[in-house]
Amino acid sequence: MLATTLAGCGAGAVAVPVPAADATTTRLCEGLRLPERVHGEKLRGTSPASPLTAAWGSPAIALRCGVPLPAGLRPTSQLQDINGLSWFGVPADRPVTWTAVGRQAYVEVTVPPKYAPPGDVLIELGEAIAATIPAKPEGRL
Repeated sequence: MLATTLAGCGAGAVAVPVPAADATTTRLCEGLRLPERVHGEKLRGTSPASPLTAAWGSPAIALRCGVPLPAGLRPTSQLQDINGLSWFGVPADRPVTWTAVGRQAYVEVTVPPKYAPPGDVLIELGEAIAATIPAKPEGRL
């Protein structure tokens, strides 16, 4: 479980708001087996500690699992498809926050400009998301 991995990281924890996920979504998110490194950056602790959040590097690449459907997402929204996973980016002109959509739990990843292009980070994290969180039926966001 991710929470166990992060428990000993305390001192340099980064603030990452914990999503208010329901029990089913929380179970899916707890199953994520995230990498120890993303874009060469080490896994950090999050504050408050939660199995729904993770962070790597400084400034932090932050992950939140179990977020709500992004407010601006529409059936006509432009999505970025990377290795079979669809991502919705905000702001539209130069996304910093990406949400994996079309899954039974939405996963949000904030990628600071330092780690450009964000696709590298999304590829690395997308593997764990695709392997753990089942897809919604075809055509459903």
